[in-house]
Amino acid sequence: MKIRTIIAAACTPLVISIVGPISAHDGKTETVTKNFEAAIPNIPGKSLLAVEVEYAPGAASPSHTHAKSAFIYAYVISGAIESKVNDGETRIYRAGESWSESPGAIHPISRNASKTEPAKLLAVFVLDTNDNPLTTPIK
Repeated sequence: MKIRTIIAAACTPLVISIVGPISAHDGKTETVTKNFEAAIPNIPGKSLLAVEVEYAPGAASPSHTHAKSAFIYAYVISGAIESKVNDGETRIYRAGESWSESPGAIHPISRNASKTEPAKLLAVFVLDTNDNPLTTPIK
């Protein structure tokens, strides 16, 4: 029971920084919902965190970076997501497709590729347990 309390306390700052609706540049919204979180038992100081990001039709995330230690795997659950990481090509990923982001990556484009249909992705983070905030907008 005590270990659960320690893990929960360590992960709480991550959750606080990601849950809830977020306003996009064009006034439309994306919704970020925690799906899973746990300390990785055989890698002290590391955690696994998964969030679902739902984009309304035409919605976008502002340009951003993630926690400095975060390695991210993103998987499109439904719809189509337009994404660009660092200086890579801008690409549209459809349901069943995925990409990754290395620690320190800049994510200048992340948006629903459709103006009429919603889209959803699962983002899985492997990161230092106390590394936050999870997402930082670039101004």
